[in-house]
Amino acid sequence: MNNYNTTRPALILKEYGRNMQMLIEHIKTFEDKELRTESAYVLVDLMKLINPVPRDAQESGQKLWDDLYIMSDFDLEIDGPFPKPEKELLYKKPNRLGYVTGDIRFKHYGRNIQLLILEAIKLEDPEEREGAIIHIGRLMKSFQNTWNKDNVEDVTIIKNIETLSKGALTIDLERVKSESLFDSMIKDRRMANPVQQSGNVSNGNNNNNNNSNRPSNKNNNRRNNNNSGGRRRRN
Repeated sequence: MNNYNTTRPALILKEYGRNMQMLIEHIKTFEDKELRTESAYVLVDLMKLINPVPRDAQESGQKLWDDLYIMSDFDLEIDGPFPKPEKELLYKKPNRLGYVTGDIRFKHYGRNIQLLILEAIKLEDPEEREGAIIHIGRLMKSFQNTWNKDNVEDVTIIKNIETLSKGALTIDLERVKSESLFDSMIKDRRMANPVQQSGNVSNGNNNNNNNSNRPSNKNNNRRNNNNSGGRRRRN
């Protein structure tokens, strides 16, 4: 009669194969505990070759011994370097993750914007509160541009800030437009200190001019060598 895999017991850990599971079942029949322990050490070394574990991985040795106990159905009595794991822990379901509850007023902004607005309301210093409003407005405008191809008006951002803060945070619309407070920070960096940038360019041009005015020592040395060589030939 042919011995097909469909008629055999199911593999507990498929990464080690059926032969490994059959060897573990075989050493379970040994009556001598020392012989079972020696055979278990040999099987663990063989498991390292079949399914290599990174040497730097933490608790890699304990994982191999745990796999040995699992494939033996926790019915292998040996003197191993690690204690036998509990069978109940293997089939224990993990605890359910607790998700954050609560509605998001504007989903395209996300929950973090609401949290930032709550923290900005707590600020007592007017300058710090205004700086927080500007920073939040820039974030909101960037999020709006992600979902909206059209240009987002500053008045829309301000109204949304007032809605999320329940009127506790606001900023002058005309000032936002005139100073472009809600524009991207990348644009502000490019436009910052244009005088300094132009000064660097002019200094670079001056340095190039100074380098071009310097006499070439190599050309002078070549001329002197040619003249001296001609004089020697005449003599």
